Amino acid sequence: MSELNGWFEKGLTVEDYINAMTRNKEEMVLIYEKFSLTEEDRNRLEPLKSKGLRAIVLTEDWCGDALLNNPILMRIAEAAGIQIRMVLRDQNLELMDQYLTNGTSRAIPIFIFIDQEGNEVAVWGPRAPEVQARVDKGRATLPDKDAPDFQEKQLALYKSFNETYQTDSAIWQVVANSIISSLLK
Repeated sequence: MSELNGWFEKGLTVEDYINAMTRNKEEMVLIYEKFSLTEEDRNRLEPLKSKGLRAIVLTEDWCGDALLNNPILMRIAEAAGIQIRMVLRDQNLELMDQYLTNGTSRAIPIFIFIDQEGNEVAVWGPRAPEVQARVDKGRATLPDKDAPDFQEKQLALYKSFNETYQTDSAIWQVVANSIISSLLK
């Protein structure tokens, strides 16, 4: 059995993950309830149904990017017949460290798509390129890390991202497009 199959088996179901959430639960569920795939996206995902793909999601409930990306993935998974298992990053660094962003960062969420044999088919995360560009642009406006108001300004920036993530349906579609593109490569 592939190592990734083992991680999949070890993961929480989406329902168990949501029930265990102590942070961002309402916000994540709200995005899930409000977001729906376009007819075009559903049609693009249709051929995946027969493939029996599964997704291992490295995540944590405190993560703003997970708040945005996980519910979008859940909708895509429903349309594509993909089973999801949530694996908590901080308790599973052995897996996380195989999927570092830029080779150094334990950024989440990371979606690892596998086939029935446990072979990696695609990896996505932690952000859609357009969302990353927006984050980079926001970070560029922050004062120097040593500045007395750096932390305050950084918190305000991340709070504004979280608010946008919860209300901007255009961002939801950007994320969906990015995940779907990875799956269909």
